Amino acid sequence: MEPIIIVLIILVVLVFIALIKTIQVIPQASAAIVERFGRYTRTLNAGLNIVVPFIDSIRNRIDLREQVVPFPPQPVITQDNLVVNIDTVIYYQVTDARAATYEVASYIQAIEQLTVTTLRNIIGGMDLERTLTSREEINAALRGVLDEATGKWGIRVNRVELKAIEPPTSIQDSMEKQMRADRDKRAAILTAEGTRQAAILTAEGEKQSQILRAEGEAKAAALRAEGEAQAVRTVFEAIHAGDPDQKLLSYQYLQMLPKIAEGDANKLWIVPSEIGDALKGLSGAMGNFGNLGGGPTVPKPADGSADRREKPAID
Repeated sequence: MEPIIIVLIILVVLVFIALIKTIQVIPQASAAIVERFGRYTRTLNAGLNIVVPFIDSIRNRIDLREQVVPFPPQPVITQDNLVVNIDTVIYYQVTDARAATYEVASYIQAIEQLTVTTLRNIIGGMDLERTLTSREEINAALRGVLDEATGKWGIRVNRVELKAIEPPTSIQDSMEKQMRADRDKRAAILTAEGTRQAAILTAEGEKQSQILRAEGEAKAAALRAEGEAQAVRTVFEAIHAGDPDQKLLSYQYLQMLPKIAEGDANKLWIVPSEIGDALKGLSGAMGNFGNLGGGPTVPKPADGSADRREKPAID
């Protein structure tokens, strides 16, 4: 009985192993290559799959998602014989699991070597300045070459990115000095331009100020002249309205004489001819005032001779 139990146990174990090998579960976004006696049979897709145990075998399981592979820095010589180190990142995706398994031994290594050689060919036709400023052009050229070469491997290169382009240390120092000089130059130009604009604005402000000041003074002078003219007209109209006689005018002339003579600079001043007439009128007025207050007025002879009447003798 015991040998029979052992045989049964062995059979159960074999059946269990056969079931395990028969049922293959493939995860989503994955694929598996099935070989029968070492020859490719089919590709298992995601889900539950049945294979023949001990006859079919799983050769390779491949991830169909997009992969990111960074490559170490590679020294590349530019057209002007300068060595630069370039870091690259490749974004690829397996589109054909069979081709990726049987067309190339290691597609990762193949992509890396192809990237290095293509990058050296592209950079070798550019100088340093163009290399530093043409990342998009380099990326597009790399992607085109890689996509064409890896198509038969069942690989699609989606993107190629240059992480860093590092020129030699001496070139970096020279570039830094040049950038510093350019920044200083731009700062000096901006400072000079600001000073020029400030001077222009200051001159414009002074010009406008002088123009406004002159206009204000002109308007003030015009207003003063108009006021004086109005005052003269008012006085003239008042005088004519009062109908002054010759005596009043003569008196006003005499009042104005001290004001005419005022000032240290008045060394010579001219008396109008009307002053004589005014004095005559004033003397006549003063004579009439004397007649009002005293004795009789002695008339002068008509011929202008002096009064020759003898005074009475005193006893």
